[in-house]
Amino acid sequence: MASISEPYIIHYPQIVAVADERGERIELVEFFDCVGGAMWSERHYKKSPLVTDVRPVGATMRYLLRPGTVNLALEGSRFPAGISGVTVTGTEIAITYIGMGGGGVGATACRADAKGVLRSRADESGGGKVAEATIWLPRRQRVLIGVDDTDTPDKGATWTLVHNIAQAVEDEHSAYLSHTIVQLFPVPYRTKNCVSLVAEFATTEPDRLVDRFHRLLEQYTLSEKTGMAVYTGFVPSESLLAYGRRVKRGEVGPELLREVDDPHLRVVMAGRGITGAVAALPFFTRYEEALDLCDGRT
Repeated sequence: MASISEPYIIHYPQIVAVADERGERIELVEFFDCVGGAMWSERHYKKSPLVTDVRPVGATMRYLLRPGTVNLALEGSRFPAGISGVTVTGTEIAITYIGMGGGGVGATACRADAKGVLRSRADESGGGKVAEATIWLPRRQRVLIGVDDTDTPDKGATWTLVHNIAQAVEDEHSAYLSHTIVQLFPVPYRTKNCVSLVAEFATTEPDRLVDRFHRLLEQYTLSEKTGMAVYTGFVPSESLLAYGRRVKRGEVGPELLREVDDPHLRVVMAGRGITGAVAALPFFTRYEEALDLCDGRT
């Protein structure tokens, strides 16, 4: 008969957090392997005053937080668990969870030893206890890497290459968070489907991450027209989103990119694909809009 070493604990595989430059906006990204538990947390944690938004993205739940400490009036079934503290320093982000009963188990033992957690402090939980826990995470930056034009009419697929490179560069300093295919306007010189890609990372070493990604992209691209762009920041600017929408809706020339004034944007490979590479950046995890085909046909 099979045995279970920890019958009342489900371990979160990984937890990471990114913050904006001022430490005023934080995104907590919890990787999960129990969808029921993640959806239960979403339902109740969003009731905390520190949670300004929450959404599932693939096998992660993403909480947009503000810093602070609050007393949560927990109530069985109605509000049994939540996030009661968020603290940001120069190098760390601390998250405090509290819950009662099974919610207390989720708040403490299930999260305390996830990959990415530097250290933790947790009360005893289970049964009818109210339990609290704090986890400390590295303060990471969001880095978006846009890529276009890596294949030829005979070989290759940009979306697979970007995913494989993103997995290859992931390490203890850089977590690979998402991969978004962005449908562009089908220009005449496309390979076939005219899509670009954006890979999202949370990292403490942005320059090293970009350098490793760049070297692998140069090694494996099949095209001499590859474009690679990098955005380092919490959320891409409205001007960058406007540019991306222009590229989705029609053919544009290189002069339009020169009009994008964003200090967080960097061009790494300036081949013809740079138009699509930059356009992909603001659509990270915006899958519905990213995949819309805007060619005037329905």
